[in-house]
Amino acid sequence: MTSTHTPKPAPAGAARIKLGLVEFIITIAIMTASVAMGIDSMIPALPSIGHSLGAGNINDGQLVIASFFLGFGLSQIVFGSLSDTYGRRKILLGGLAFYACAMFAAAAAHDFNTLLLMRFVQGIGAAAVRITTMAIVRDCFGGREMARVMSYVMIVFMIVPIIAPSIGQLIITYADWHWIFILLGVVGTILFLWALARLKESLPEEERLPLSATSVATGFKTVLTNRITCGYMIGLTLFTGVICAYVVSVQQVFGELYGLGDWLPIAFAATAGGIAVANFANGSFVRRFGMRRISHAAMLLFTILSIFGYVHALGGTPPFVFSYILFSILLMFFAVIATNFTAISLEPMGHLAGTATAITGFVSTTGGALLGGAVGQMFNGTVQPLFGGFALFGAITVLATLWAEKGKLFTHPGDDPQFDPGSAHI
Repeated sequence: MTSTHTPKPAPAGAARIKLGLVEFIITIAIMTASVAMGIDSMIPALPSIGHSLGAGNINDGQLVIASFFLGFGLSQIVFGSLSDTYGRRKILLGGLAFYACAMFAAAAAHDFNTLLLMRFVQGIGAAAVRITTMAIVRDCFGGREMARVMSYVMIVFMIVPIIAPSIGQLIITYADWHWIFILLGVVGTILFLWALARLKESLPEEERLPLSATSVATGFKTVLTNRITCGYMIGLTLFTGVICAYVVSVQQVFGELYGLGDWLPIAFAATAGGIAVANFANGSFVRRFGMRRISHAAMLLFTILSIFGYVHALGGTPPFVFSYILFSILLMFFAVIATNFTAISLEPMGHLAGTATAITGFVSTTGGALLGGAVGQMFNGTVQPLFGGFALFGAITVLATLWAEKGKLFTHPGDDPQFDPGSAHI
C-alpha cells in the first residue's frame, strides 16, 4: 500500500519572506524612499558643497545630483538581470552596502571630482535597492494585491521628497554639508542590518533565470522594434529629463533667482505635494477615462503651458507667484504623464514585462539624466532655460506619441478588443 504525498504550497504574500504585511510594507517603503532621500536632501546644500570643494562654475553644484541620476540610470539593467540569476537578497544587500559606504566616502571627499565619483557610486547602489525591492514585491504579490501594496508603499515614498530638503536645510543650519552624507550613510547602514536580519530570499533557486547577454539583447530588440513601447519610452526619457532639469535647477531658480533662501525646502515640498496629489487623482480617474485620454491631454497642456512660460520669460523674469504656480502645475502634469506612459509602454510586452521594465528604466533614466543635466547647465540667472527645456521636451514627446499611435491621440487600436498589442511592431 502506497501513499501519495502532496507538497505543501509555497506561502504567498509577505509570508513568502516570513514577514507580516505591515512590516513588509514599511520595510519596502523605507528602502525605496532612501533613493529619494539621497537626491532631495542635497538640494539646500548645493551652494555650500560647490563653494567648499572649489567647483569652477556656478552651475557645477547641479552635478552633485546629476551624477547620482546617471549612476542610477546606467546600472538598472544590470541589477535586473543579476537579481533574476542570483536572487534578490544578495543584490539588495550589496546595493545597500555600496550605498552606505559611498555616502561615508563622500563625507570625507576633499575635492569636487571625488565627490561626483562617490555620487555616481551611490546612484549604482540606489539602483540595486530600487530594482530588487520592486522585484520582491512582484515575487510576493500579484494582480490587485500587488497594486494595493504598491499604493501603500508609494504613500511613504511620496512623503520623502516633501521632507528631505527640510532635513538637509536643518543639517546645514547647525552643521556643515558633510553631515548630510554621514546621516544618509547611517541610514543605509541601518537598512543593511535590517535587511540582513529580517529579509529572506523571495526568489527560489528553481525560479531563477540563467545570466545571458543574449536574453538582454533580445529584450532590447523587442523593446526597440515595438512601436508603442519604443515611442512611449522616448516620451518617458524626455519627461525624466523634465524632472531631472527641475531638481538640479530648483535651488538656483527659487533659492537664488527668487531669493527664497531658507524657505526653499517649503516651496519644494509644496510642488512635491502637488505631484503626490496628481498621482492619487490619476488613480481615481484612470479607470473612467483611460490612460491615453488622461496622459495625452496632460502632455498637450504641459507643452502649451511650457511654451507660454518661455515666451513670458523672454520679456524678463516673471514674478515669483507666476513661475511657482506654473511650475507646480507642470509638475502635476509630469506625474500623470510619467505614470501612464510607463503603463502604456509595457502593455505590449506580455511575459517580457520584467525585462522591458529594466530596459525602459535604463534608457529613460540615463537619457533623462543627460538631457535634464544639460538644461540645468544652461542656467543663466533666468527661468528661460527651464521653461524652454520643458517646452522642447513636451513638443518632442507629442511627436513621439503621434508616431507610436500612428497619428492618433486619445485613442488607440488596442481599444478594439480584437487588437493584439503584441503585433504593434515598427
